[in-house]
Amino acid sequence: MSGTVAGPVSRRVFVDKQSPSAYHALIETSDAVRAVASDAGLDRTIVELINLRVSQINNCAYCLSVHTRAALRAGETTQRLGVLAAWRDTELFTTQERAALALAEATTEPANAVAQESAYDAARQALTDDEISAVIWVAITINAFNRVSIMSKHPVRGIPQQ
Repeated sequence: MSGTVAGPVSRRVFVDKQSPSAYHALIETSDAVRAVASDAGLDRTIVELINLRVSQINNCAYCLSVHTRAALRAGETTQRLGVLAAWRDTELFTTQERAALALAEATTEPANAVAQESAYDAARQALTDDEISAVIWVAITINAFNRVSIMSKHPVRGIPQQ
């Protein structure tokens, strides 16, 4: 049949390895964004919640694995991580966290203008200008890393039980 692929799926190019200078520039951007978030006073747990929520939306298994571990190291609870996909339906997140999550979602799916305006309005009530900028930059950066991992099909490997 024309247009179909027979046999196993071809191995993906790991674009981070194939084009290391571009990947290193993305790492440098990530380092700068981490500093911006810290300077804005965003707690590391909020940054990791943003990383995880955006990775959930994008279905990036690799980034979900990496940032779940990072969130736990930053002090996040398993309960909150377990309900993050339904954060709007719980009372487990602060007003600041809710505003950051909504803004991160709007950054990830910018074509939804109504959600974008609603998220921005909520952010204006709960976050400073520096925090708004930092949240948007964190979301932009994890979106880029999600695409690198998704298109490269970075594998998620099990972690030995301790």
